[in-house]
Amino acid sequence: MNFLAHIYLSGESDELKIGNFIGDFVKASDMENYSKTINQGIEMHWAIDEFTDQHLIVQKSKDRLRPKYGHYAGVIVDIYYDHYLARNWKNYHSQDLRIYVNNQYRMLESHISILPKKVVHMLPFMIQHDWLYNYQYFDGIERVMHGMANRSSFNSKMDESVLELKKYHREFGKEFEEFFVELQAFCEAFLEK
Repeated sequence: MNFLAHIYLSGESDELKIGNFIGDFVKASDMENYSKTINQGIEMHWAIDEFTDQHLIVQKSKDRLRPKYGHYAGVIVDIYYDHYLARNWKNYHSQDLRIYVNNQYRMLESHISILPKKVVHMLPFMIQHDWLYNYQYFDGIERVMHGMANRSSFNSKMDESVLELKKYHREFGKEFEEFFVELQAFCEAFLEK
């Protein structure tokens, strides 16, 4: 799962959202810098990633991409799944996606002083190009993939991956829907602990 899903799955707590959002940018040794609730969000992020990486449905999605994209298949599927969450947002949240995303951008900006340096650097680009909202569109996914391909030290071909998203749109969408029900249940159980 990617940024939109990590924020959404955190529920209503801003600190949980922050932790879940920054989970890829922190190590266990960094956790002393954050509050207990942000640390819970970081741990939630890591738990979501582990659950996702080991799930058979997600493996099916990745297997479709692995011949061309190798180990980048997992990163691509994470972004594809955010595409389906954004595209079908009304099935998951009562608030309009535009309003929800704007609120999350404002919330993250208001906590800029505690965000990791890489996130501080990335956040203006995310907001300027409206990543969270534009995940729902093919051209939004294409822009994100192109940016990731440019930052990759290898020829990842991620900039081409919107072709597979279009070609197998129904298949990836079905896999997302089946998986996301289980992921939501997993996250609800995590939050209850």
